[in-house]
Amino acid sequence: MNILVSIAGLAFLILIHEAGHFFVARAVQMRPRKFYVFFPPVLVRKVHNGIEYGLGAIPLGGYVKIPGMHRPAGRDLESHFSAALDDAPSLRARLAAAQITLDEHALDNERAGIALSELRSATEKSHLSENARARAEKGLTDVEDGISGEAYWRAPVWKRIAVIAAGPATNLLFAVGMLAVVFALGVPSEANRTVDVVAEDTPAEAMGLAPGDQVVAVDGTPVTTFDEVSDGIRSSEGEPITLTVLRDREEVVLGPRSAEFDNGRYRLGFIPGLTYESYGPGAAVIEAFKETGTVTVAIGESLSQIVTSDGREDIATPIGIVQGSSEILDQGFRDFLAILALISLSLALINMLPLLPLDGGHILFALIERFRGRAVPRATYERASAIGIALVLILFVIGLTNDIGRLSG
Repeated sequence: MNILVSIAGLAFLILIHEAGHFFVARAVQMRPRKFYVFFPPVLVRKVHNGIEYGLGAIPLGGYVKIPGMHRPAGRDLESHFSAALDDAPSLRARLAAAQITLDEHALDNERAGIALSELRSATEKSHLSENARARAEKGLTDVEDGISGEAYWRAPVWKRIAVIAAGPATNLLFAVGMLAVVFALGVPSEANRTVDVVAEDTPAEAMGLAPGDQVVAVDGTPVTTFDEVSDGIRSSEGEPITLTVLRDREEVVLGPRSAEFDNGRYRLGFIPGLTYESYGPGAAVIEAFKETGTVTVAIGESLSQIVTSDGREDIATPIGIVQGSSEILDQGFRDFLAILALISLSLALINMLPLLPLDGGHILFALIERFRGRAVPRATYERASAIGIALVLILFVIGLTNDIGRLSG
């Protein structure tokens, strides 16, 4: 059950990320064509008002298809019409005419639209195999979208940045909101005298200490805080000691037993309970922003250390995220909300890395085009995307290796 809840949590984070892109794109008149949670193969799809909504089978992300992410080129058509030309060579003349209009320095929408319309008409009248017709139809639709007024590449830079930044921004706002809820519910402020967990094969287990016991004295000396309990155990220096605990409203003396020396200090082997502090609405939001800033710095430092073995150990794929969050769920719903917030923040920050095809890469290229005063060549986009995809795949392989290692122990 925990695994299912964790998968649902990750799917929800992807959903709100893509929803950020989707709704802002619609708000600035870039009508999306597809909205998917997870990647194909497609499990479920439904077309509503000309937009295809769907759920994929591979839980590695999601996507919103916005028309015309790049200016269309003649070779876009050729790659889709290869099979159609084999079936109907007579289409070559119409195809060449459409390609010429697309490759002109100043794209004339009217001329390109006429050429594409004539190519579509000729394609519909040709005898093509089912596969060739489907590929040709997809190519025509994509290019027609690319020259439409809704095309991403035609929009002012501020609109493009707004659409792309909306995904990470949604994850960031969700992280702050969830952390504010966690602070309102209460966060640990200090350890108390109540025993929460007793470790196996430890002096605490041997002396009969049990979860729920409240330590009131160490070796006969009364204690009122966990710090005093800890100080009493440390000062024993390994000599046998007793613990006086409240159990079912009665005092019980346990021991004597000697504490074990571990990691530079004497320990009996139990974990104390925690005292929680709740915050009001305003204070909870302030603390949430502070925590977001602290975690952002920590994630930034971790990303900067990816080249080292310590940094690589921090990388995880959705497999590791689901496994880790399902374990956290055992500790309570409050802790699950906190980890969900931190995963959402991680998604926001990782997507803002200046690499194509990540959101940060699209924002970087939009800014470059703003300062250049003209579009970045298509070939440059493709080379940058190839490098970015290669780096993302390397990170995925490292994360998958880490996850397999953790799952196998």
